Amino acid sequence: MDNTKYGKYIITEAKPPLPPPGTPSHQKPKGERAGEMVLFVTDEILKGAFYLNCALIWKASDSGSPGIRHAHNDYDEYVGFMGSNPDDPHDLCGEVEFWMDDEKHMLTKSCAIFIPKGLMHCPIYFRRVDRPMFYFSTAPSLIYGKDLPKSA
Repeated sequence: MDNTKYGKYIITEAKPPLPPPGTPSHQKPKGERAGEMVLFVTDEILKGAFYLNCALIWKASDSGSPGIRHAHNDYDEYVGFMGSNPDDPHDLCGEVEFWMDDEKHMLTKSCAIFIPKGLMHCPIYFRRVDRPMFYFSTAPSLIYGKDLPKSA
């Protein structure tokens, strides 16, 4: 962190107190990872900041990351996926399986998904990755919390 007035607002590393379970950076040693959390912000990292998670995915994975089926009963959430094709920014550069409640959605275009509070969602499967994908999630909450289904 620099000594300027606003330098503290520039976050350059993932520094969660405990990375969320199921994130790609927790599953395998560095050389074997399919992706990596790049940025993670909560009130614990920067006082007053709402939750933000960003990851770069570079190969397919059947591990269902970043997380198990869950809901956020206290806040809405955005989850997004963006491809890295400079000639077609709408091309996701692969295929992502994303679950909302009992619906499976196969994503092939860059997108933002609004998830109303209380809606069960995940897991996420990166089924095909032709070029790196950017994954993010954010919500108007100072912390990141999951409410698991009763059967979990």
